[in-house]
Amino acid sequence: MNRVYYCFDGGKHKALTLSYDDGKLQDRRLAALFNQHGIKATFNLNSGIWDRDDARIKPEEMPELYRGHEIACHTVTHPTIARCPLPEVAEEVLADRRALEAITGYPVRGLAYPNGSVSEEIEKLLPACGIRYARVVGSSDSFGLPENPYRWQATCHHNHNLLELGDQFLGLFKRQYLYLMYVWGHSYEFDDRGNWDLIEAFCEKMGGHEDIWYCTNIEFWDCMDALHSLRFAADNSFVQNPGARDCWISVNDGTPVRIPGGETVRL
Repeated sequence: MNRVYYCFDGGKHKALTLSYDDGKLQDRRLAALFNQHGIKATFNLNSGIWDRDDARIKPEEMPELYRGHEIACHTVTHPTIARCPLPEVAEEVLADRRALEAITGYPVRGLAYPNGSVSEEIEKLLPACGIRYARVVGSSDSFGLPENPYRWQATCHHNHNLLELGDQFLGLFKRQYLYLMYVWGHSYEFDDRGNWDLIEAFCEKMGGHEDIWYCTNIEFWDCMDALHSLRFAADNSFVQNPGARDCWISVNDGTPVRIPGGETVRL
């Protein structure tokens, strides 16, 4: 019987993704830095407070600024939603989706909880609002895959052992595992702390590695969902991909195999 392992896109076993909140003007410098090094991120935006001050990215700039990255929800007005009635929470999420989708032209399916606020009731509500994942605050200091997509905790905030954890991630080599490094924060914090050199050093260190898949938050979940929808023969002699998205697996000696969307491949 064939030994089959799931892989990230391109047959890779490590993935890097980042998540930045609030859509402040410092996103311009941060997105340019990510683009320079081939790193992808998710930017979580509040559609109801763009005009509150001049420190925020305006809608007309967003399509080009965030091109190649993901735009995700952060609610309309950034309330502490665990204190709000559920209908209000639903409207905060759905109205944010509607506004952001008018800009992006694609379904917005991710969320970063405003103020890190969440409850079990909100977790149960989000799938009905079209949300596939939601990020909490804090740092896990780990590279394991998330078990609960609606309490998705990042590996670290960028002010928490970023370079040290980056070195650990680069040193991971056991291909029988899938590893994920996930960094979060706010771009304005680099101005507040005067530490743009930190994220610059991280991007220079982490960009351009052949064994890393660089993805947005939703691309990670789309990959996982597609992998788990694959239909294998009982003896792993062939696999059917019922979806439109290409998937990657490794077979026996670790050779990556692409399973094109809509096709059946003998292994």
